[in-house]
Amino acid sequence: MPAQDLPYRKRPESADVPHAARVRPPSTAPRPPATAVHPPRGPARETLPPPRPCRGTRPGTVLALMTADCLATGGAALALLGPGTAPALLGALLPLLLALHTHAGLYRPGPAPAALGDLPALLGRAAVCWCAAAALLAGVRPERALPPALLVAAVAAHAVLACYGRATVYRARRNLARRRPRAALIVGTDPAARQLAGVLLGHPEYGLEPVGLVTPASMLPAPPGPAGAALPLPRLGSPQDIARAVIRHTVRDVVFTVSPYADPHTAALLRSFVDQGSAVWLAGAAAAREGNPPHRETDHLRGFACRRLDTGPPRHGSRVKRTLDVVVAAALLPAAAPLLLGCALAVRLADGPGVLHRQERVGRGGRTFTLLTFRTARSRVGRLLARTSLAGLPQLWNVLRGDLSLVGPRPERPGAVQQLTQHHPEYAARLRMPPGLTGLAQVHARRGGTSTEDRVRLDNLYIDSWSLWQDLRLVLRTAGSLFRVGGR
Repeated sequence: MPAQDLPYRKRPESADVPHAARVRPPSTAPRPPATAVHPPRGPARETLPPPRPCRGTRPGTVLALMTADCLATGGAALALLGPGTAPALLGALLPLLLALHTHAGLYRPGPAPAALGDLPALLGRAAVCWCAAAALLAGVRPERALPPALLVAAVAAHAVLACYGRATVYRARRNLARRRPRAALIVGTDPAARQLAGVLLGHPEYGLEPVGLVTPASMLPAPPGPAGAALPLPRLGSPQDIARAVIRHTVRDVVFTVSPYADPHTAALLRSFVDQGSAVWLAGAAAAREGNPPHRETDHLRGFACRRLDTGPPRHGSRVKRTLDVVVAAALLPAAAPLLLGCALAVRLADGPGVLHRQERVGRGGRTFTLLTFRTARSRVGRLLARTSLAGLPQLWNVLRGDLSLVGPRPERPGAVQQLTQHHPEYAARLRMPPGLTGLAQVHARRGGTSTEDRVRLDNLYIDSWSLWQDLRLVLRTAGSLFRVGGR
């Protein structure tokens, strides 16, 4: 059954009756004495704003590591080359070195980094940078060309100084993590989830303090073992509980002990955490199964293999997308004014007063808005407007207002959204972006019928891989079929 034809589920009759008017059968059990209930003091923590986007590495750590690398480079150059040659080399050496380290992820350490673990990467990139700088110096000033023995000594001294500087930074980082750990959620099932939570609570130097255990809806929770009895962590199951915990504890890190791509439930959890800016870690068996083979970032938490999941933030392109919507809608509305007036007049003459049909739809973030279309009653004019997609022309006003975008997921009725969210875990992720006049799922639907699962996958794929060119391409493909019989 199409999503737009899903029937509403009427609530039970008692749900529509005010609480004070409901009649309950008398109880013979003694009632407890009445007690005064006072509101909690202080601000309601559930209403705090969501945490700022975070990628798992403290900004101070990044700056300290960059400073240590710069000092190591400058120290090696001055010690071996002297003040006459060192400044000329540093101008070319430092930008290349910082760029290579950033590309290699050397400024995104894991939860338990070790300077000796960075040494191979530091040595290799130091050799590349010094060889490039020496070649440049030999080309510009042949009389100051570096002999091979001096070049090897510079690379070795640079790597040793950089390793020592990073060891100092990591030691300060562990001390800071003990004093100010960051709240984290553990996603998985017992006993692995509770065992990992116990490790993190017992070793604050990792900087992750578990505040809750999240069990995906597709996995039945196992009874907690002896390790879980001493860990009174709340079990979070519903999206509301998870969102409340994220806001209350300012959760910045999420650790998966199961594959985040195992099923639609865990994939929906992963999308929600990535969208809110949390750093996502894989621990245990999931760290060895998912993603690339183990590399420098692979770490361990007291025997639990742990590494960061490389999930860049989704490029929703909010500003660019909104600018495109405003420019196109502002240009099309005056140009389409004669056509809009002609359609309105035809509907008025064929079906009587009231040429616009107003429908309640769900937009970005679950907010509702009024969708405008021409009224397409059972008349020849109405059928023609519906088959040629002209009935949706008033929606350009919705685009200009910001209710809709030119490209995005299809807007649905509140009742349909509620039902589809219950049956399809990833459906709610579609609400990350404003709905659109057309979209990837709508374009594929024109080629033939698509199921709800297909539409959900296509919509989330569009959001995750958003680009301006993709929007323009979908708009052009839709414009080409605008007047095709059977178009939307």
